[in-house]
Amino acid sequence: MMRSTTSRDDRIRRILRKTLIAAIWLLLWYALYAIVGQEILFVSPVRVLTRLFELAGQGAFWVSTLASLMRIVLGFLLAVVLGVTIAVLAKISAFVHDLLYPMIRVIRATPVASFIILALIWLSEGTVPVFASFLMVFPIVWENVYKGIQNTSGHLLEMAKVFRFTKVRKLKRIYIPSVMPYFVAACNIGIGLAWKAGIAAEVLGIPKNSIGKQLYSAKIYLETPDVFTWTAVVILLSFALEKGFMQLLKKAGQKYNAVN
Repeated sequence: MMRSTTSRDDRIRRILRKTLIAAIWLLLWYALYAIVGQEILFVSPVRVLTRLFELAGQGAFWVSTLASLMRIVLGFLLAVVLGVTIAVLAKISAFVHDLLYPMIRVIRATPVASFIILALIWLSEGTVPVFASFLMVFPIVWENVYKGIQNTSGHLLEMAKVFRFTKVRKLKRIYIPSVMPYFVAACNIGIGLAWKAGIAAEVLGIPKNSIGKQLYSAKIYLETPDVFTWTAVVILLSFALEKGFMQLLKKAGQKYNAVN
């Protein structure tokens, strides 16, 4: 009973602390708006919330939001699958690692805007956000998963050899628990980067039915409230996707005793 009460009190304190922090930032936002005093330059949080409800009542809002969400999620998932696959192959074969390592370093060093501009030449506008999101996330997943495999305990591998673990059992009992924290960290960082790159690609490519197109139009017509509101939508979607995906990974990690 005492433990349950303590846990409930801790949750209440965390909620109150987060509420206080959010209130402080909202007050700072409103104070900055009051100082600027021109909505064409800076918009109040109340105006953003009002405009969000107005946009949410329009079908075009949901079409654009879902289309952008699908593009960015697709790019993120492709990066995760390919990043994990190539990391495993690179660990198995030193030649594969040495062959692909320079390319991955080039991807990490090149500005995403350069890739977006090149992709606009090669690909359709709707595909470019997928490509941009993929490129931002892929090197991070590859590097983290590869590092996780490398740091797998040699003692555990020796034990598995002594007890004649099958490859499947070795994967479940040793490699997945070892790699999972690195994989979770990569995904946690990658989701935010995927949104940044994907929306930037949409703003440059202006594909039909996209948040990027809405942002571009708002900028052209000096609709600053819409710029702030669509930016808020991107942030909220990024947070929601990160929270949902991290919960899935947490459940998967607990299955293999890899994530607390």
